[in-house]
Amino acid sequence: MDDAEARRELLAVLTENARQETADVAIQLGLSEERAATLVEALKTEGVLRGYQAVVDWGQADVQHVTAELELNVELDRETTYEDVARRVVKFSEVESLRLVSGDFDFAATVTGESMNDVSHFVAERIATIPEVTQTVTHFVMETYKDRGVEFESREDDDRLSVSP
Repeated sequence: MDDAEARRELLAVLTENARQETADVAIQLGLSEERAATLVEALKTEGVLRGYQAVVDWGQADVQHVTAELELNVELDRETTYEDVARRVVKFSEVESLRLVSGDFDFAATVTGESMNDVSHFVAERIATIPEVTQTVTHFVMETYKDRGVEFESREDDDRLSVSP
């Protein structure tokens, strides 16, 4: 397994459970414990892993990853509940989170994929085709500044002078 593939799989394993022992992670990835430990340390040094849980700065990771925030509107009938719709939607591995919300739409979902095209196809072919779903709005995440309580440092220093009126 090359380093990029090992890093991708390592990030997936740690995102699932960051409290695992290095030996357990190595077994899951089919790597030596030493190589697994070296990869973990490299990810920490590069700022890809932040905090006590596996908080991944995907902009720094050398793997393809896209996140989108999805708004879903649904129309229920007498036999179908929000819970029924939610049970269907959460089964997709692309769906990172799903919440029933108040406001202009019914559900807020976080969806991930390897590219915008992957996410777009997923939404069009898997989510929008659910009979109760009447509308979807997809917002692609362009930059993440804070995730799960961990603030990401700026990648570039902004040396412009501030201008006020």
